[in-house]
Amino acid sequence: MTPSAILAVLLPAALLLAAPAAAQVLGSDAAACNPGGGPAILAQIAGLKDRKGRIKLELYPANETDFLADDSVLLAAGKTFRRVWTAIPVSGQVQVCIRVPRPGRYALFVTHDRDGKNKFNFFADGAGFPGPGKIGMSRPKVERALVDVGTATAERTVQMQYLHGLGGFSPTRDE
Repeated sequence: MTPSAILAVLLPAALLLAAPAAAQVLGSDAAACNPGGGPAILAQIAGLKDRKGRIKLELYPANETDFLADDSVLLAAGKTFRRVWTAIPVSGQVQVCIRVPRPGRYALFVTHDRDGKNKFNFFADGAGFPGPGKIGMSRPKVERALVDVGTATAERTVQMQYLHGLGGFSPTRDE
């Protein structure tokens, strides 16, 4: 085999190996974000303080009354509620999928449970919504969390925020 023939065979293989791997979609609903998987939200999590603990996505009805309401109350009333937990990979993008019951408008809330205690620790854990702006010290309005979902996957970036003194929750300072 001539050197140019060897190069013609090896070069495409080398390029395939050098190409970055696609980010893995995480969570128990990952298949819903595949083509044809149905209506879902793919949350690209940005601004993590660290890679400790887990990420939790919660889906709520798109109204102020039900947003962040107790899940058992919502479910007992037959209202939309869904929760997906996933471990955080040690490196790379963090993309988490959550399926929705049907096309429509929903509210999405994301937390970074850094200590793994399954209870929000105001001083350590992070929170995020698909909408812009810092959370601060007050309860966020549902408008910050709204996502319109069609028959396919709606992709949204969620900027995580952590407590920074008296100013409340805001993105990490190194961003």
